[in-house]
Amino acid sequence: MHPLKTVFTFRIMINRVLIRLKIIQIVYAYYQNGSKNLDAAEKELFFSLSKAYDLYNYLLMLMIAVTNYAQKRIDAAKAKLAPTAEELYPNMKFVENRFVIQLEGNKQLQEFIANQKRTWSNEEDFVRALYEQIIASDIYKEYMASDVDTYEADRELWRKLYKTFIFNNEKLDELLEDQSLYWNDDKEIVDTFVLKTIKRFEEKNGGNQELLPEFKDEEDKEFARRLFRRTILNSDYYRHLISENTRNWDLDRVAFMDVIIMQCALAEILSFPNIPISVSLNEYVDIAKVYSTIKSGSFVNGTLDGIVKVLKKEDKLTKN
Repeated sequence: MHPLKTVFTFRIMINRVLIRLKIIQIVYAYYQNGSKNLDAAEKELFFSLSKAYDLYNYLLMLMIAVTNYAQKRIDAAKAKLAPTAEELYPNMKFVENRFVIQLEGNKQLQEFIANQKRTWSNEEDFVRALYEQIIASDIYKEYMASDVDTYEADRELWRKLYKTFIFNNEKLDELLEDQSLYWNDDKEIVDTFVLKTIKRFEEKNGGNQELLPEFKDEEDKEFARRLFRRTILNSDYYRHLISENTRNWDLDRVAFMDVIIMQCALAEILSFPNIPISVSLNEYVDIAKVYSTIKSGSFVNGTLDGIVKVLKKEDKLTKN
């Protein structure tokens, strides 16, 4: 299992959070693997980010796959030798969900499917099990029994279903891990992308509804490249700062993940004058709390705070 696999709560723009976490992963691997090819590591960073975006599209497709499976079940029931009246005239509300119909016709998603040639057709056992969970739920039963017949209700159904049955689904995590090593680490983050997308959908946009972009803008892409390179290229200086501010500690005794996290944090604090110091500190302290040891949050917080004070005193920090 990857050292950065866990649950994490996000409070700010998802793109920057994803980028920070990916950089920490790649920097960690860069040192652990003994590779010193910076260009290759940078390519790995952007490939890893692209795989996260593939997962975003793939999880959007899962809602369509479940709906299509429901239609398949209805068709099979009607084709029986002696179908019941309920089987002949089923409630079509779920399979005619307007949000899913719009999602299936989304031009960007169709382009992804055409280019990647990725489907859920080989995972019918999982899709069936997920469907069975859904139709047994109160969320589904209340929706099917409700007289409310609006696009908003259709969209809200899938927001609830996704949050309840897909967001924290261990079987889905295992399935995705089997398909891609990258996806095991990315699931929790990408789930927030999907939920945000569901909330953003509007019926009037039809197939032209915009999905979330891989990068918010070119600035985010440059942020990723620059932060990664600064973290590696200035590592000696950052580790010197860490060592000077942890004099009661032997740096070799500090958790390696803590060193990597602080190295990335210092690269961001010193290289991006437009990002407030408090934002950078909070993000990396939160990462340390979740991705390193029990005491890492307070240790990283205290160390970085001490370094920032020294840098300010020496007038080495420039912030807009």
